[in-house]
Amino acid sequence: MRVFFIVAWVCLLVNMAQAQEKFTLNGYIRDAANGEELIGVTVYVKETQAGVISNAYGFYSLTLPKGTYHVSFTFIGMKTVERIIELNADKSMNIELQEEVLNLSEVVVTGEREDEHVVKIQMSKNELNLAQVKKLPALFGEPDIIKTIQMLPGVISAGEGTSSFFVRGGSADQNLILIDEAPVYDPSHLFGLFSVFNADVIKDSELYKGGIPARFGGRLSSILEVRTKDGNNKKFGGEAGIGLLASSLMLEGPIKKDKSSFIVSARRSYVDMFLKLADQDNLVYFYDVNAKVNWRANNKNRFFLALYAGRDDFNFDGEFGFDWGNKTATFRWNHLYNDKLFSNTSLIASKFDYGLGSSTQSDGFQWDSDLTEYSFKQDQNYFFNPRLSLDFGYHLTYRQFNPGIIEPSEGSIFKSTALQKEYALDHAFYAGLEHQISDKLTFQYGARLSIFQNIGEQMVYEYEDVNNNVQPVRTDSTYYGDFENIKTYINLEPRFSARYIVNESTSIKASYNRMVQNTHLISSGTVPLPFNTWAPSSTYLLPQKADQLAVGYFKNLNNNRYEFSVEAYYKDIQNVTDFADNARIFFNQDLATEFRQGASEAYGLELMLQKRKGDLSGFISYTWSKATRQVPGVNHGNEFFANHDRRNSLNVVATYDYNDKWTFGGNFTYGTGRPITLPAGSYEYGDGYLPDIITERNGYRLSDFHRMDLSATLTPRKNAGKKYETSWVFSLYNVYSRKNPFSVYTRVTMDDDGNITGDGTQKEARLIYLFPVLPSITYNITF
Repeated sequence: MRVFFIVAWVCLLVNMAQAQEKFTLNGYIRDAANGEELIGVTVYVKETQAGVISNAYGFYSLTLPKGTYHVSFTFIGMKTVERIIELNADKSMNIELQEEVLNLSEVVVTGEREDEHVVKIQMSKNELNLAQVKKLPALFGEPDIIKTIQMLPGVISAGEGTSSFFVRGGSADQNLILIDEAPVYDPSHLFGLFSVFNADVIKDSELYKGGIPARFGGRLSSILEVRTKDGNNKKFGGEAGIGLLASSLMLEGPIKKDKSSFIVSARRSYVDMFLKLADQDNLVYFYDVNAKVNWRANNKNRFFLALYAGRDDFNFDGEFGFDWGNKTATFRWNHLYNDKLFSNTSLIASKFDYGLGSSTQSDGFQWDSDLTEYSFKQDQNYFFNPRLSLDFGYHLTYRQFNPGIIEPSEGSIFKSTALQKEYALDHAFYAGLEHQISDKLTFQYGARLSIFQNIGEQMVYEYEDVNNNVQPVRTDSTYYGDFENIKTYINLEPRFSARYIVNESTSIKASYNRMVQNTHLISSGTVPLPFNTWAPSSTYLLPQKADQLAVGYFKNLNNNRYEFSVEAYYKDIQNVTDFADNARIFFNQDLATEFRQGASEAYGLELMLQKRKGDLSGFISYTWSKATRQVPGVNHGNEFFANHDRRNSLNVVATYDYNDKWTFGGNFTYGTGRPITLPAGSYEYGDGYLPDIITERNGYRLSDFHRMDLSATLTPRKNAGKKYETSWVFSLYNVYSRKNPFSVYTRVTMDDDGNITGDGTQKEARLIYLFPVLPSITYNITF
């Protein structure tokens, strides 16, 4: 790592020595309509046949020899801007791009370079088209980026109506989900029917499945980075939507025109209102709120404050209830130190909590659990020249794990119980270079140094046999005070990517990355629920590590009208966490004796064909994959399929702009049934029966999954003099009413009236499915 930084600083010194001969052009690129910084704009220099991409904050920097240059700025859906630049001194130039309005006689202009799919070095990355997401059919009419993510190659859905997803053989908890840089630990509403991401306020979203840049860490499988809008600094406006299950409102506008702005968005379901009308005493609802303000002090300093809060609340007859929610806050300072050095400093807070409670007299209780973290991030971008750039920085995170506190009601049979809290410090230093060696060959390489500390206050126990989960015996204990170090883990995470351009329409790419994860989901279920808790790496829980290698072939067809790619990957995971069969997970003071860690192997092939131009757009994705685990003490030590192993996954997504009023959307998804564990039998003992006997972990599979959804969007023509637009979205979810299996359970055999048949000893398997065909309608207004 030290050698890497020395090389970087040598490059810096060389560049400074040449400063007399070269000058820098830099600035910000914004949307002319609302002042939003644009991410991923291509800045291309005709004379050098090279360029740069604007970073996550809309900033670009080009260092070139003295001279005259033709520079173009291009972005999806925007008119390309070209400038002739006389570069004889350092120059700052901000650019505003206007929306591309196309007539039938006009030529379609793509926002990015038409061959961007081929020439960019990043592979295993998907950028979501939010305009397309809003046109696609959605459950109860709520557009959801998570549902679209579940249709991408290499991504497996947990099942019908859930927000959980599994990437390239990894578990759902191995995905790092960020909103404005803050982690979200449970992205679901209503147990996964919706996600926490309100499409009205999203600016940009990206999913990294491999070739993950060095600035990201903490999870093994993927990074989902979601950024919200900054707010229109030109004029006041907003959007509102009314659906069958939830409604939303978004307002934005300038605080001081062209200097500062705000945006606020709120969404709430109203199932509870329908229940009240039906004289039901049940409370079932969710809400979420996004808010953001920003201030552009000058061209070198900009400040942001982003907030999110969301919650689900369920209460049944006032006797039993549960709730969960996420809260995040992000303060960012963007600073331009000089023409080449861009800095982003972030202070981040995130909290996930849940509670269960009963108010009955005999067994009343309230159970609460939470995970809180605070982070400081310092990220730097240094632009040497159009062919060489450096990212480097330092991240520090403090985490507090509260696995559970139970408080009994007066007269309850329960006792007051509190599991030990755990604490951790997570340091990370990283650096990464993107280096264009030649017109054909580009490398991206770097490393991340992770230093993880499990710290006090905590009492750590020693056991006679740590793997004896039947009756663990404590032999000793050690007390650690506040911030006293208990266990430290240091891991180096190298990253490498390469791209070779075969010809103007074809490239080959490869990547390798090592990822380390020090937060572990304490769960034995297939679908992550909000009632699972998290634990840090510790004396008895080693960090999880994953090495992934991927290669890909990328091809543009029919004059860049179609983008085709095929990627193959192999992933090896060490210290993957599982639990012994019949483990006690909740409120177990000796949980360390239940941990089992082993190995996981995943590999697969992903194909994607995407069409971006024309009235008809969309993509077809197919994934063949396999994911297995082998954990000592689990499944008798034998290899078994991971819960999320699905051999085949096929998705077709399309939207069609019929005319200026009507747009049609549709998607079809098919997947091999996922593995499940079922009892193989039971034993008779005296007058009763022993519990079901499990012979093999995930030894059975559910039947295959498939579903089709359709939608139609009507946007009436804007009337003269009116300052708003309206639209109606009609959708059908599960068009042919397929009974897709969600889960299977066993019970004593019964007839259709619920009466036990036979002698009461025979059992049968029963299928659980969630949704038949579901129509929905949503009304939207933009002003």
